[in-house]
Amino acid sequence: MKFTHVLGFAFVLTAFVSCNQDKKETVIDVKETIEEKAFDYNVEQFADIKILRYQIPGWENLTLKEQKLVYYLTQAGLAGRDIMWDQNYRHNLKIRKALENVYTNYSGNKTSDDWNAFESYLKRVWFSNGIHHHYSNDKLKPEFSEEYLKTLLAETSTSLEGEAFNVIFNDKDAKKVNQAKGVDNVALSAVNFYGPNVTNADVEKFYKNKKSPNPEKPLSFGLNSKLVKENGQLKELVYKSGGLYGSAIDEITKWLELAQDVAENKEQGDAIGLLIQYYKTGDLQTWDDYNVAWTAATSGNVDYINSFIEVYNDPLGYRGSYESIVQINDFDMSQKMKVLSDNAQWFEDSSPLMEEHKKKNVVGVTYKVVNVAGEAGDASPSTPIGVNLPNANWIRAAVGSKSVSLGNIIEAYNNAGSTGRLHEFVNDEEELQLEEKYGQTADKLHTALHEVIGHASGQLNPGVGETKETLKNYASTLEEGRADLVGLYYLYNPKLQELGLVDDWKSVGKAAYDGYIRNGLMTQLIRLNLGDDVEEAHMRNRQWVSAWAFEKGQADNVIEKITRDGKTYYNINDYDKLHDLFGQLLRETQRIKSEGDYQAVETLVETYGVKVDQDVHAEVLKRNEQFTSAPYSGFVNPVLVPEIDDNGEITAIQVTQPETYSGQMLDYSKNYNFLPEVN
Repeated sequence: MKFTHVLGFAFVLTAFVSCNQDKKETVIDVKETIEEKAFDYNVEQFADIKILRYQIPGWENLTLKEQKLVYYLTQAGLAGRDIMWDQNYRHNLKIRKALENVYTNYSGNKTSDDWNAFESYLKRVWFSNGIHHHYSNDKLKPEFSEEYLKTLLAETSTSLEGEAFNVIFNDKDAKKVNQAKGVDNVALSAVNFYGPNVTNADVEKFYKNKKSPNPEKPLSFGLNSKLVKENGQLKELVYKSGGLYGSAIDEITKWLELAQDVAENKEQGDAIGLLIQYYKTGDLQTWDDYNVAWTAATSGNVDYINSFIEVYNDPLGYRGSYESIVQINDFDMSQKMKVLSDNAQWFEDSSPLMEEHKKKNVVGVTYKVVNVAGEAGDASPSTPIGVNLPNANWIRAAVGSKSVSLGNIIEAYNNAGSTGRLHEFVNDEEELQLEEKYGQTADKLHTALHEVIGHASGQLNPGVGETKETLKNYASTLEEGRADLVGLYYLYNPKLQELGLVDDWKSVGKAAYDGYIRNGLMTQLIRLNLGDDVEEAHMRNRQWVSAWAFEKGQADNVIEKITRDGKTYYNINDYDKLHDLFGQLLRETQRIKSEGDYQAVETLVETYGVKVDQDVHAEVLKRNEQFTSAPYSGFVNPVLVPEIDDNGEITAIQVTQPETYSGQMLDYSKNYNFLPEVN
């Protein structure tokens, strides 16, 4: 699961800190950086996107063997990059190849509005790993005509015909992931996890008949395959060597084998070996064996995430998107945060959950702050700020999980500049001062509590199936909201001060509550077009948590909606009562998950999380027009350059920065193009 970073406009998080995932997405602002930074975090801005870069602190402290491990793992990650493109949409790679050929070979007028629109469209496609917006899932709309693109194609001898050309301009495949109620979500989602004519009913029937050898350890059916119909019969095309995406997977395993040879310890090497075996066979039992081994391998300076993992892009939550994150431990900050994982049982015992839903023995929750060395697939260019894995509930209960906060990514966000949005949307000076003084600490702690305590908490009732089966298309937003609520409940608690994590727990808690409500009810709306419903899982959960608390607290005026000078603000009048409301909702969301109560989750999400107050939305968009900073941010990756001697041995690895965003994207397409069958 990822904890995602919400708005790129200079959002500050500070340091106690994914769940696919999405990043703790609060719309807040950074104070201006007083010191001049030698490192330039900003690369460029276009459309609604800001591109940043990040450093790799601690690289020079790694041994050459450890640097080789990082290098091999990043190469393995990039080798699978095109898988993500094809998973996102069946024509993505054809379209990308054609657009890039135009971009690199066109010699005509590059100062016209049409060319600028074409360039912006290509950059947006790169950012989203395809033609659908990375966050809203809506198809990107080009601001140039069909005729202009045909001219560019002709002048560069580029071929793009039929559906792959037409879909850029027509209304077909309008949503990558369609989560609307009462429709066939699979049939109406453009994501390439299912073949033509496959329906919701087909998927549910197919997997209902799948039985795990050990019901207590259910396999992740569907995680690494595409479900298609052949001659009317449903069939899985498995992602593996010799199977679907086999040519890219073979390249991934080549680099993983090199990484295994320089593993830091036996546990790490054994885990990498199981991952290689999984890629070669596609066997889901091996996937579970790997996750158990990977979760237990906690020593060493280097760690990684690699494979088909997060299921947010599947409308029914079965199939995993390809992603890779390679990371180096930040020992100082990780030690400070170890206190949370050491006290995980206290948090579980003290939660407002029903007793039967509490874990009696919370095991193996590790939390580290890490510095990213490279990302690919679903983690790039748009990246989480925190990740908690593995996702299988039984592994979490029996073995534990790993939670990481991506420290250098957060650092880059914090130093990328300020926009002034905070001043526009806070209700008063007190709220502003709380945010400026305590907001960063509150954000870091919420991320940490969300990942370490939230996703590790609670248990399913005996006999209740996995949430993707019981809660279906609402499973992801329910889980993210539940973890958010764990964080919110404990952010306003003196235990944090007792543990030495904060100096003033009440002020930190107030800042956290202000920011969450402000974002959930207002500021995250700048990510939507007027009239749109909320569809992305994390946006939904922030809205249904905030809207439910607002409604349930109305009798006591817990959260007050204020209109002043034609502008809307939300003011929290009673933080103690809001804390209690968050506890009540946490108890209910855990009950829904534990019991697999589909009707209850549908009512909760559809009532509070989907529809938007159109008057407030229009107002927020109008107020936001004054700000030029883009609402989304993402990153180029540092480039690791090996120095090789006459014997072919790596003698050193240098960290360099790409000069341009387009340069890195073109380099990736040229050097990590391992799916010839779809090109």
